[in-house]
Amino acid sequence: MKSSLLLFGLDTLECAYYLGRNLREGIDFDALGAKKEALRAAKSRHSSPVKLGSEEFLLASHGTGSGYPFLLENEAFSIQCGPTNIPSFFVTYRSYALWQYGAKQLHERFLNWAESIGYIPLRQESISRADFAFDYLLSELDFDEDSFVTKAAKDNQHRKHRKIQTFSFGEGHLRLRVYDKCAEIQEKSGKSWFFDLWGTDKDVWRIEWQVRKDWLHRFGIRGLEDLFERQGDLLRALTNDHTTLRLKSQDSNRSRWPLHPLWIDLQSRTNKLTGLGIYRELDYEKLSEERMLRIAISIYGYLKRIAAIEGLNQAQEKITLSQAMSVLHHRLLNIHEPMSWHVDVERKMNEMRLSPW
Repeated sequence: MKSSLLLFGLDTLECAYYLGRNLREGIDFDALGAKKEALRAAKSRHSSPVKLGSEEFLLASHGTGSGYPFLLENEAFSIQCGPTNIPSFFVTYRSYALWQYGAKQLHERFLNWAESIGYIPLRQESISRADFAFDYLLSELDFDEDSFVTKAAKDNQHRKHRKIQTFSFGEGHLRLRVYDKCAEIQEKSGKSWFFDLWGTDKDVWRIEWQVRKDWLHRFGIRGLEDLFERQGDLLRALTNDHTTLRLKSQDSNRSRWPLHPLWIDLQSRTNKLTGLGIYRELDYEKLSEERMLRIAISIYGYLKRIAAIEGLNQAQEKITLSQAMSVLHHRLLNIHEPMSWHVDVERKMNEMRLSPW
């Protein structure tokens, strides 16, 4: 099997920050609460743009399941916060931003934002989750679930149309997933911007370690600086000692099976690892074009339905694309409201600008 590494880096990072107000500055939570209550009273399902210090966010009309009354989101962060919560801020760094800028730059950006609104760190931040991703181009899949030798007590696999898509090992504080990332993008996440980073839109499999606090602490990883310094030690232990991929043989002892070439390459990467982070310039125009193409494909499907309905109504066997578009145009003019159009378009522009993917 031929394989080549396309990308590796952090795909998810969750971190708690313990910040205090600098004198009388800080977030005006009363004003923020009034804005959130107005959204709730209007029964709005949409977020509202707010400017806080050096960053602009979308303010959600609801709190979070973990007990924070406010949720602020933009293209880089998802921030849970509240006036009495401890820790005061819980931050999820977005996948798109991590691959674009890297964890260190995003961490500095968050601290700069906090300083811009009058907050200072009271103690070291605490990482609660880090997902390490290795994306490989695989020409074919020549292994199955029995090819993995792992210390994980629980494993499962997911298939679609009798074709394997995901191998999963472990749960809770440590989980390994080896899965068809292209299929996951098309069926679930919609992160098509990865195609641009990879230079392909097929045959990419991801090896992803989801590591939570218990395992992070085993390697002395508590804050961001610890992560940058010690992530190599953690990943070497995971890829060498916890789980390996093997080539099946007649030996009854599976741990003596030879290593699979894919895993040999993975181990060589982690053995040399001193830091993770991919810094590539993304083509925003290309990403917008990808979004527009997806919308066009969706509309084209609806136009076929319109043509079918119109054909039945008019007892015609063939309805052209132009006829279907004319029917749609007429219907749209009947429901078009100029005032709400401008308001909704502005809202969607804010949503795309502040949370583009």
